[in-house]
Amino acid sequence: MTLTPAQVSELIRKRRAIFPNSYSGKPITRQTIDEILENANWAPTHCLTEPWRFKVLVSAALERLSQYLGAYYKSHTPKGEFSEVKFKKAIEKPLKSACVIAVCMQRDPKERVPEWEEIAAVACAVQNMWLTCTSCGIGCYWSTPDAALNGGAFLNLVEGERCLGLFYMGYHNMPEMPGKRRPIADKVEWMTE
Repeated sequence: MTLTPAQVSELIRKRRAIFPNSYSGKPITRQTIDEILENANWAPTHCLTEPWRFKVLVSAALERLSQYLGAYYKSHTPKGEFSEVKFKKAIEKPLKSACVIAVCMQRDPKERVPEWEEIAAVACAVQNMWLTCTSCGIGCYWSTPDAALNGGAFLNLVEGERCLGLFYMGYHNMPEMPGKRRPIADKVEWMTE
């Protein structure tokens, strides 16, 4: 099947952050998650380093993630800054999700490309995931809590690997939301000479 430019533009422009409070509880099949990850695997990558790595958390692993995020927030937040609301959100997000994917990066051991290029490649992989989720009616968003960024032990990361955030996913019944972007003309300078 060949997509038209209009179909591609429509998909890109309909992509939205949909948060766990809006998820329906309907499970996401393993086949669908595999397809989302396969599309992530086709992101651009300089020197074919393919730095993206993913830890898929479903079922009981979501409960473990909830407990980890809550414990991390409690142990790393000064008493005067502790918020019961933030604590509750941290522990509820995984439990309201059908799947959470820890988005990780494995640095090229030979460092053939600058680290920022590998981070950018991972971000492109996440965009592919996000667009695939959008096309499947799955809500999602990428979050970067300190607990995830510092979650190497929890996620069993290997040397050279680091977590760049959590990708929450779940089916939803949200109405289509209008986009919010300033005009592209405000962000572009044409240089003709």
